Amino acid sequence: MANSKSAEIYRRAAQEAARPDPELTVSQWADQYRYLTERSSAEPGRWKTSRVPFLKAIMDDLSPASPVERVVFQKGAQTGGTECGNNWIGFVIHLAHGPMMCVQPSIEMAKRNSKQRIQPLIEDSPVLRDRVQDARERDSGNTLLAKEFPGGILVMTGANSGKGLRSMSARYLFLDEVDAYPAEVEKEGDPCELAIARTHTFAERAKVYIVSTPTISGRSRIERYYDESDQRRFWVPCPHCGRMQTLEMEQLRWPAGQPHKAVYHCVGCGRAIQNHDKTFMLARGGWRPERAANARVHGYHINSLYSPVGWLSWGKIAEKREAAGKDQGLLRVFRNTVLGLPWAETGEVPDSDRLYERREDYDIGRLPEGGLLLTAGVDIQVNRIEAEVVAWGRDRQSWSIDYRVFEGPTNQPAVWQKLAALLDEEFPSDAGANVRIKRFAIDSGYATTTVYDWIRKMNSPRIIAVKGESHVSNLIGRASAVEPSPQGRTVKYGIRVWPVNTFIAKEELYRWLRLPVPDFSRGEEWAPGFCHFPMYGKEYFELLTSEHLVTRTINGRRFSRFEPTLERNEALDCRVYARAAALSLRVDGWSKSKWDDLEDQMTVSPVASPAATPRSVSVARPATPVPQFKPVRANHDWMD
Repeated sequence: MANSKSAEIYRRAAQEAARPDPELTVSQWADQYRYLTERSSAEPGRWKTSRVPFLKAIMDDLSPASPVERVVFQKGAQTGGTECGNNWIGFVIHLAHGPMMCVQPSIEMAKRNSKQRIQPLIEDSPVLRDRVQDARERDSGNTLLAKEFPGGILVMTGANSGKGLRSMSARYLFLDEVDAYPAEVEKEGDPCELAIARTHTFAERAKVYIVSTPTISGRSRIERYYDESDQRRFWVPCPHCGRMQTLEMEQLRWPAGQPHKAVYHCVGCGRAIQNHDKTFMLARGGWRPERAANARVHGYHINSLYSPVGWLSWGKIAEKREAAGKDQGLLRVFRNTVLGLPWAETGEVPDSDRLYERREDYDIGRLPEGGLLLTAGVDIQVNRIEAEVVAWGRDRQSWSIDYRVFEGPTNQPAVWQKLAALLDEEFPSDAGANVRIKRFAIDSGYATTTVYDWIRKMNSPRIIAVKGESHVSNLIGRASAVEPSPQGRTVKYGIRVWPVNTFIAKEELYRWLRLPVPDFSRGEEWAPGFCHFPMYGKEYFELLTSEHLVTRTINGRRFSRFEPTLERNEALDCRVYARAAALSLRVDGWSKSKWDDLEDQMTVSPVASPAATPRSVSVARPATPVPQFKPVRANHDWMD
């Protein structure tokens, strides 16, 4: 019954799609019919394209009368990219009938978008409210992820759902925040390309709108799609001399420590332009393509400097830039979300000799001042297990506490018993307390069954299984159950595996390893993410930096990946898993008070357990470091 009903919906949609297209453009429709209320907008009332003039050309490209088939919008925050797509959705429901698909990064985000944006869009605009039945009515065709309307249907799904992307053919396709999509969906390929394939039935009558803030250059989808377009930029006139120009961060200036005084300086006359002048400039601006390309593919790029008055001001942008300082992580966020540009990694491998030279004189096996939480990353090989114990502190700083190599065939229990002993080991700290490892992250990509058996035997919430997966959009994804029951079903409370995007993890680590040692004489402090190391031998640092970032162009598209420069990379993998273990505890979101509490717990009174005298960290190493652990294996001396 359900299948026949769906078939009838698609049949009616195809009939409606064959009718002549309306002459009204999407921007004209939005100005005439789109209403915003307080629950969906900070500026309730009728939609005004004049508030965001740079969106007019994008919306009109999405209109049926336009010959453009694909519209790409690479953007900064507060520029209306998603609302542009929502106007298109309203237009389709009202006038341009046909099947439409809207894809969010995940099913959960699709549901949230439906509740917070699509439902208000329909309910607040009378011409849409009359075309989509109330969800409470029987057989209304109005569900959380599907909205039927005369002559068509809007289906919302997530890029992580292969079933959702295969569910229908679509004349209209809205791909939102594509850089947050997984690398592939259910081993079927790139979710964008899978979704775009659903429009082929409609040939030249199809429309595809792709919008996103970018991420890492070489991996960014929106960068790739924009590069394939005519690459349009929005030019605006100086209110003083009339010189046409694009708004660039280099021309926004302010006195140090006073970002609220930020003003823009014209590249022509050099005079100061105030934030309120943007209204004049935007109204007289226009798009200019920077390269010749397929006339049916238009690409637009805009940064947050163009954000209309009342949205994101130049002062707020300057404040964000000052707050980022030299923090590479915050600078990357600023470049992605404010400038709307991909973060370009240099591809430079951190210098292992430099890391070796800047080792610090804290004791191996002991937490120095600042280290408050212990995690361990574990890598499994045929004839050994390697593990790194890492201490974490505020601002994502880390200290390598110890690196262990447990010799022995991993298909025998003896080597696993050695690893189990590490779980119970206590590490002294300069603050006085003895600390155990809070979270073990053990790679389950090799000897998977053996790893699962050991985790099941240990039966400890402190141990998690991890596996490298390229499809997750964050460094660590959501854990999923993998342990089968005797009947072949997944055990709900059995072993779970946490997917780890090793590309993101290695990119983050290499960025941190390139941070310079601060000049304390000038009042500089350790940068967020700085990695501290004790007196390890050179081989450790060579293996920690044993891969390099390579970007290749294949069939006109750029792809980036880390490739090995040495045969072995266990030290790098262990550090990645130790970081994943910390993130599984959500340490990046811990408040200052939580770190304060943890620091208080580390302090032991002299009566109970005398604390070691805290010493300032020095990059000068002692003349004769004493090895704490040395593996039996020849030619693999971790300590000098």
